[in-house]
Amino acid sequence: MTVGVAVPQSGAYVAVGEQVLRGVRAAVRDANAKGGLAGQTIQLDVQDDACDSNKAVAVAKHYALSEVRLVVGHVCSNASLAASEVYAANGITMITAASVAAKLTDRGLPNVFRVCGRDDDQAKLSATVLAERFRDRKIAILNDQSPGSRALAAATKDNLNRIGINEALATAFVASDADDAALADRLKDAGIAVAYYGGDALEMGRLVRISAERGFRPQWFGTSAIATQDFATAAGPASNGVLMTFYLDPRRKPEAAPVVQALKAAGGDVEGSTIYGYAALQALVEAGNFARSTDARRIAAALHTERFDLVLGSVGFDGKGDVTAQGYVLYVWKDGTFTYASPP
Repeated sequence: MTVGVAVPQSGAYVAVGEQVLRGVRAAVRDANAKGGLAGQTIQLDVQDDACDSNKAVAVAKHYALSEVRLVVGHVCSNASLAASEVYAANGITMITAASVAAKLTDRGLPNVFRVCGRDDDQAKLSATVLAERFRDRKIAILNDQSPGSRALAAATKDNLNRIGINEALATAFVASDADDAALADRLKDAGIAVAYYGGDALEMGRLVRISAERGFRPQWFGTSAIATQDFATAAGPASNGVLMTFYLDPRRKPEAAPVVQALKAAGGDVEGSTIYGYAALQALVEAGNFARSTDARRIAAALHTERFDLVLGSVGFDGKGDVTAQGYVLYVWKDGTFTYASPP
């Protein structure tokens, strides 16, 4: 049987797409070694959506015409939102390893699932950290006008304001070398001590690096979008001390140890969303084996009602399709990698 995998293989989020795909491929190897999904060998149909809504719809229509009824994807929330409507209309069950928009599951589509967290939970944690650690400092909340960045900035601002703290500056900018330099100077002149930004790894890395080169070194605070080595490479030494919110690190779970070891032994990286990609495919397999069926609707029903032992631990999915696993925690970058900033 064929499972679709829709990830960005071009555009700004290629690194996250590679992580998810690496995890999915590892999960397929392991599943096929144990008999596949409901006795059928799994093959993958990998498609590039470039994190673009229109391309995501085209990918979804391709799967519908190809009679692919199970999809791991997409990565970016705008792509998942657009494609999920096509999947719902064609009886296709989708599960994402990285799309965090609350709206994705809040619509109540019975065919939509995710193994990652929700952006409203991420925004709540970000606001709590800002309030608890930086209450008396000037805070800036930034976005680069991309859908994900704008949504997280707005949600973090709203949560921070509800706590009773007002940011010193909230602004949008166009991510580029020239605008990054102008923004750094503006923030420096305004006395900003803490800068929250929901940009992707390369864009935030560049902004952090350019700011440091211009003598502006605030406490930077990013999101799950920078949970990739691309951030540290782009930021250079200025990445040290940068905070970010990301899902609980599954690499530290005993359930994930054999998978982590196998990926490392094969020379693969296990950072970021890799294990979440593994978990997404694994969830489809476990549900199909439980239902003794490859039927997408029966697999969706099993995901909604049962718990499964995954690399994330023993988890289920609620009525919306959100995973019942621990959500976001705070990390800090140091020496080119990230680790917990406080106990999870």
